[in-house]
Amino acid sequence: MAFNFIKSDRNQDFLLPPSLRDWLPPGDLAWLVIDAVSEMDISAFYKKYRKDGTGHEAFDPAMMVTLLLYAYSVGVRSSRRIEQLCERDIAFRVIATNLVPDHCTISRFRKENGLAISGLFTQILKLCHEAGLVKLGVVALDGTKMKADAALDSNRTYDHIKQEVENMLADADANDLLEDALYGSDKRGDELPEELSNPTSRKARLGRCKKQLEERAAAEAADKQAKIDKRKAEEDEAGKKKRGRKPKEPDSEPESGAKANITDPDSRIMKGRSGYVQGFNGQAVVTEGQIIIAAALTDEANDVNQLHPMMLKAQENLTVMDPEAELKIKVNLADAGYMSEDNLSKIDPSGPEHIIATRKDWKQRKEEAEAPPPRGRIPKGLTPKQLMDRKLLTKRGKNLYKKRGKTVEPVFGQIKNARGIRHFLRRGLEACAQEWNLICSTHNLLKLWRSCKGIAAQMAV
Repeated sequence: MAFNFIKSDRNQDFLLPPSLRDWLPPGDLAWLVIDAVSEMDISAFYKKYRKDGTGHEAFDPAMMVTLLLYAYSVGVRSSRRIEQLCERDIAFRVIATNLVPDHCTISRFRKENGLAISGLFTQILKLCHEAGLVKLGVVALDGTKMKADAALDSNRTYDHIKQEVENMLADADANDLLEDALYGSDKRGDELPEELSNPTSRKARLGRCKKQLEERAAAEAADKQAKIDKRKAEEDEAGKKKRGRKPKEPDSEPESGAKANITDPDSRIMKGRSGYVQGFNGQAVVTEGQIIIAAALTDEANDVNQLHPMMLKAQENLTVMDPEAELKIKVNLADAGYMSEDNLSKIDPSGPEHIIATRKDWKQRKEEAEAPPPRGRIPKGLTPKQLMDRKLLTKRGKNLYKKRGKTVEPVFGQIKNARGIRHFLRRGLEACAQEWNLICSTHNLLKLWRSCKGIAAQMAV
């Protein structure tokens, strides 16, 4: 008696359906991305192309935008991997219309159109709003550390960078003299060698590192001098010296141990939950439905300076998304990283209410569990921080703040764990900020797709 197996024959002829529409099921993510791009204004991508039909043929920007959005949505960002999938993966082949852009073309398109791709964020947000996914009221703001395309080991001290720059310049001068002797001064022998004149070379990056450290030191010195001047003015007004140690005079020269990264000078050493990383701080304002309504990237490890800029950006995006609706955020939730007396004093009474933790999460939860809710009238003379402490202990404050963790934290988990996006592929703060916007845009696209699938499933029932 023979085995009863399903027949498998690799020599069997097989033809795919002649129409691309039959290659994928109707509810596939690829179709949503294709339809979404068809609804967007992508005219900015066409500006650099000639309209007279001359020159070498180029890939249609609409197809390239769709390809990048879909690739990022499924966690594929390598241009070489995207090129490979355009040959082997059905969804990628449908999106690329059976064309195979090479990895250089994909990488160049992403780089040259970074600003336009970043601008798609508000258009995708508008699509989510039209689908009823952007439900305002309570939002949460938080940041996550994203690795840069640079290693911690690539950090160098100011003294080391300064010495390397001086050595390179000395080598360049020596090469100039040698070339003058070999070719004569009238034969352009005084030009720098290619490895030193190339703006993407090590010398250029070292120069950027040195300049950034000097600019940072100068800014810190100016800030310190302003505090000294303010202290002196207060002492002159009071007619007596203040208590405490007198501040040291500022020094505009960087400290010898100050560090910068020679691979990506814009990146910083940041402490995350799993240790130190060389990277950036990705910020996001998220609704209860886990739709990102504002995204930004900063090189500051601390979140404290991001509270008001991010809320302003969120409100601007809402205005662009629907100018006539006059959408407003009612309550913003944030952890202790955004807490400062200065931030609390700058809260606009006519703007959203802020509920910000005054201490680390585990301490906040412990206090909320142990301390009884406040009773009676609010005492007079409380500082903004003390008022926030009191608000967090009320029943309403506790219930609202509990929403923070399940609103914004899962979004970062979906980006980093579900899609595997933990580091940037591009270098420099501006380029990485554009990529962060693309990452957050595709997060919203995935939410839109899952919402459409849920509606379709309900209708089928």
